[in-house]
Amino acid sequence: MSGLESRLIRLLRSDPYLAPFSDQIRHRLERIEETEQRLTQGKMSLAEFASGHEYFGLHFQRGEWVFREWAPNATAIYLIGDMSKWQVCREFELEKINNYGVWEIRLTADKLAHGDLFRLRIHWAGGEGDRIPTYARRVVQDPKTLIFNAQVWLPPESYRWKTDFKRPKEAPLIYEAHIGMAQEEEKIGSFREFTLGVLPRIANAGYNTLQLMAIQEHPYYGSFGYQVSSFFAPSSRYGTPEDLKLLIDTAHAQGLTVFMDLIHSHSVSNEVEGLSRFDGTLFQYFHDGPRGKHKAWDSRCFDYDKPQVLHFLLSNCRYWLDEFRFDGFRFDGVTSMLYLEHGLRRVFTSYNDYFDGSVDEDALTYLALANRVIHDIRFDAVTIAEDVSGMPGLAVSQSEGGFGFDYRFAMGVPDYWIRLIKDFKDENWPIGHLWFELTNRRTDEKTISYAESHDQALVGDQTLIFRLIGEDMYHHMWIDDDNSKVARGIALHKMIRLITLGTASHGYLNFMGNEFGHPDWIDFPREGNNWSFKHARRQWHLADDVRLKYHLLARFDRDMIALAKTQHLLEASIPQLLHEDLTKKVIIFKRADLIFAFNFNPYQSFTDYQFEAPPGKYRMILDCDAPKYGGYGRLLPRQTHFTIVGNSEAKSQHMLSLYLPACSAFVLCPTVEDPQP
Repeated sequence: MSGLESRLIRLLRSDPYLAPFSDQIRHRLERIEETEQRLTQGKMSLAEFASGHEYFGLHFQRGEWVFREWAPNATAIYLIGDMSKWQVCREFELEKINNYGVWEIRLTADKLAHGDLFRLRIHWAGGEGDRIPTYARRVVQDPKTLIFNAQVWLPPESYRWKTDFKRPKEAPLIYEAHIGMAQEEEKIGSFREFTLGVLPRIANAGYNTLQLMAIQEHPYYGSFGYQVSSFFAPSSRYGTPEDLKLLIDTAHAQGLTVFMDLIHSHSVSNEVEGLSRFDGTLFQYFHDGPRGKHKAWDSRCFDYDKPQVLHFLLSNCRYWLDEFRFDGFRFDGVTSMLYLEHGLRRVFTSYNDYFDGSVDEDALTYLALANRVIHDIRFDAVTIAEDVSGMPGLAVSQSEGGFGFDYRFAMGVPDYWIRLIKDFKDENWPIGHLWFELTNRRTDEKTISYAESHDQALVGDQTLIFRLIGEDMYHHMWIDDDNSKVARGIALHKMIRLITLGTASHGYLNFMGNEFGHPDWIDFPREGNNWSFKHARRQWHLADDVRLKYHLLARFDRDMIALAKTQHLLEASIPQLLHEDLTKKVIIFKRADLIFAFNFNPYQSFTDYQFEAPPGKYRMILDCDAPKYGGYGRLLPRQTHFTIVGNSEAKSQHMLSLYLPACSAFVLCPTVEDPQP
């Protein structure tokens, strides 16, 4: 039996519902192997193939400058910039060195200097245009003209790494952050400001993983980093490449794993700054015709069948691992990649949806190859798929017949919280459906849950806390202000996070500021707001001010994360539902020997509330209603409970009898009997 067949059998064993589609799955697995063979020709490993960044672009080698670019449709290419006084001249003309469209120029050491600005002037039949080199590692924007240029980057001393970091084998507790809006001032923040001011906050909050957004260069700041132009250049609006390395090195020293948002699902449509029409053709990196345009995002769609495109993207994966020591990637827009119509306006309700001819198998093949490259280079690296479609096998290891992602996001969870808050009164929450949404996931894949990410906080939407409290947040968040709307919002904010974390599969994510209930949405500077930075920042002083209730929410989040870590919550088996009361709005479940009790009823507290539980003694270790978390203190701190024996249908049962305050939750931990005096 071939290795491919054995992998297929293992996948079908893990999910028998895939059996009717075994031929199509086999075809997809064969396609991955065939594509890898086509790329490597059996002469090198895939990881070795993914080294285009060491060949293309600008390099200083053995005392001379070497620059190479792939532009098959070009008829002439010139370097223009500071070195040529921005004029086209023969001295800086590239030579076409093969029939594949590779161009090259070699220059003596004195021709270029660190900091020089440059770009390419590309000629093609019937036209010409300025372009930023595709493999540029440093791209800067003139603050006055707003024009982007590549920049020669060869600092006198290269960065010296101080921390030899290996990712710990622990469930990821992810703090999602955006460098530019992580500061308090109304401006774009920097890598160094983040390193000094924000990293300590993340470490003190207990998160073990940092996920950085908007790292790849993007022309429009307001795109949140999702309209990438220069795939190999860390955005210079935050600082230098060395500043980014210092940030990652410092995070590693503090025990933080660092992931990066990787945007390979599409590319910005800009032609000077981006890849579109780079050599005069629309199809160099992208599909020709309508398929090459993502209408909803106004961006370009890669042709994942082209060897040169695969070379470019796979090399990009390796570059960020090698050069900046990122520990893994969140692949953005995977659903858009996977489906020919990008999954738009589509509800995935049947396995047929994954095998009906709508899947872009070139993209699926690329994702599998990208996972191979990443895990071959860093065995401990992590990849996460942002996919809402539920594509089977996406987050299954390739040895088990899958496509190799380590995790996928449970994207239905935050969407459901929004629908619940918008469409139902508190007293009408469908508790049974809530439990289903929180725990509905494939058993053969690891998932990461979250109550809200940056998506739920963008302008035009609202954070959960603002949906719950509204404008009362601006006036009634003082410690001594007992506002009923604020009290409800704070209580549900804690409960939503606790039950999301408690039921999460193998990981948990929080977007920066949401842990303390940051009140404002995210609105980047744009014409519609007079280019204001007011809502493109984080107001950390709210969490630091002991006179405000924000710091109580931050304290709860810190203790909740600490509980998950000390109790190894996410490494434990799936949560076991102990009791569900649809009428009274009660959910009680067990995980890692802990008992989580939730009373979502907004008005009614319940005394002597009994349910079946494993026998023993339990101590309360986390109480959402504690005054130190902004609650009313209706339970005794560290209260202990013993199971009692009850009878039901002539069968003895061990029961816990608890007081469940309205709109509150707590966690019980089994404990041994106290020694007798």
